[in-house]
Amino acid sequence: MENKFTFAKEIVREAGEYILEHMKEDLHVERKSSPTDLVTKLDKEVQALLIEKIRSRYPDDLFCAEEGCMRAAVGQGSVWIIDPIDGTNNFVAQGEDFAVMLAYFEDGAGKFGIIYDIMKGDCYHGGGDFPPCRNDEPLPVFKKKPLREFLVAGNSGMLETNEWGLADLGNAALGTRVYGSAAISFAKVLSGRLLTYITYLQPWDYAAATILGEEFRVIRFFTIAGEEVDFPNTAGCYDGTSRDAKMKFNPISMKGNKPTCNFQMDL
Repeated sequence: MENKFTFAKEIVREAGEYILEHMKEDLHVERKSSPTDLVTKLDKEVQALLIEKIRSRYPDDLFCAEEGCMRAAVGQGSVWIIDPIDGTNNFVAQGEDFAVMLAYFEDGAGKFGIIYDIMKGDCYHGGGDFPPCRNDEPLPVFKKKPLREFLVAGNSGMLETNEWGLADLGNAALGTRVYGSAAISFAKVLSGRLLTYITYLQPWDYAAATILGEEFRVIRFFTIAGEEVDFPNTAGCYDGTSRDAKMKFNPISMKGNKPTCNFQMDL
């Protein structure tokens, strides 16, 4: 497993170098499901680059990836979950606060996760048999403190409408932040700079962070109803054609048919 982990870190770094080399070019921005759901040519190229490198080394491995229709079920076999550029809107609009995310599962068990904040040069990696680190330095141990001294994060729509009480939580805490990227938000929770991150997600958005967070034991990833996310029984159902299919693929549909998740430190 160590060789596979080392290989994964190498190809994520290579993906980051590819993005840096090409991000000033015409990005050929397209819209997917909504005006704010963007995809660029680099999203597609980076995903293809990662898959090509993995297949050349591990030809029997499978994939669940954001772009296109690769939706392998996580419960059986060796499966890589890929988000080539998380925070695409940030990438397009400001050229920062985006990341490459990669997670690896064997028969439903998370073996390691990687979150690479390219512009800051911060690579969060570990999980399974590997300690969670940032650039090979162990991540800090969580320090308990009152809610009033913590920041929390979510998405702007939920905050504006106080969905699931997110605005109320922010008022009880030190404040609320919106980063526009699951990867960047997760990295801040893992680093102890946020107490929690609450938003709408798909598996490629949270797979890496889930594996990383498990190693801390005080960091949990669960649905808004308090249920553990069940990768083996949810991945592989989404065909991209309907809202119902999307709800099947996203295990965090708990109330009002709205998918929500919560990634947080346990107080």
